[in-house]
Amino acid sequence: MTAGPDRPGRVVLLAGPGEPTDIVYNYLASRFVDVVVVLERPVPRVTLARRRARRLGWATVLGQVAFVTVALPLLRRSSRERVRAILVESGLDATVNPDVVRVASVNDPATAELLCVLRPAVVVVQGTRIISDATLTSVPEPFINVHAGITPHYRGVHGGYWALVEDRPDLVGTTVHLVDAGIDTGGVLARASFTPTPDDDFATYPYRHLAVGLPLLAEQVERVLAGQELRVLGPADAAGAPSSQLRWHPTLWGYVWTRLRRGVR
Repeated sequence: MTAGPDRPGRVVLLAGPGEPTDIVYNYLASRFVDVVVVLERPVPRVTLARRRARRLGWATVLGQVAFVTVALPLLRRSSRERVRAILVESGLDATVNPDVVRVASVNDPATAELLCVLRPAVVVVQGTRIISDATLTSVPEPFINVHAGITPHYRGVHGGYWALVEDRPDLVGTTVHLVDAGIDTGGVLARASFTPTPDDDFATYPYRHLAVGLPLLAEQVERVLAGQELRVLGPADAAGAPSSQLRWHPTLWGYVWTRLRRGVR
């Protein structure tokens, strides 16, 4: 791995807004010369809720909304110092990057056209909606994602949390994988696990995922820029692990119940 940003080739970070995107950008920009951020607008929350309700039912979705609006802000407030410590310990930088190219959606035809113009060597995906085939095939270069969970067992969101809920601490970790038309179903390029500390909770797990995942991502980007073949790994050694399924936000009552009964924060 090169120590400085001296490898030629453009890296496009195709992302949604938020602090994790800034962290990923700063990590990549400190290692590679040419990193361009293409930032999509977030999906409106009402639209997201309606889509999830069709799949999960309104009772579950309302419980998830209650968790996000009531519990999660409290957890984030109480975990600020721990988050700062993780960033410092891991050498991660959450400074906001104002220099972005904005698009309405990663799936707009204009985004596919923009990727053709940018001519990336590799596209890194961070926090976007599901990417359409039209966008994924707009350029021949690989799309790579850092996923907070060990796939295929923990797809969707908050994989580390759900692994703890299901008493699978061996599956608390991060996966770097190729992006395909599914949801976290692409070929696995690298994976790493971590052990939560007593100071970690739902609000700090995302930073722990990035801390172990970003070095793996940088290694894969380095391989692409060096003209090396990306190697897809076999399944994780996880006997008795849950089958592949999507994970969502917990409901407020589900989170409280699990925290009281199981101690999973």
